[in-house]
Amino acid sequence: MSDSVTKWYENSESRSINMYPGDIQVTIDKTYSVDSTPISPREDKYVQQVKEKFEQRSQVGIEKYNTTLERDDLNILDWINHAQEEAMDLTLYLEVIKEKLKK
Repeated sequence: MSDSVTKWYENSESRSINMYPGDIQVTIDKTYSVDSTPISPREDKYVQQVKEKFEQRSQVGIEKYNTTLERDDLNILDWINHAQEEAMDLTLYLEVIKEKLKK
């Protein structure tokens, strides 16, 4: 769960919620249940895959540039320029993919 959802969840009391009129009753009570049937918390495999890729990318960046994003040698405009360059690269990659899909 995200930090904000976790915080809300930890601070919440047991409560029942009807999402829509006539919909199933959802009970939130630290054990996750729908109509009193326990639901096991699960991990989203795609989220886990992306988290692993972020970690790998971070390590590559640290090895390549010998620093982390916690660096303090860039000002706000530098960060904006980096973000723009990354966005432009993404746009180019998407254009290549579109062309390849047309073939």
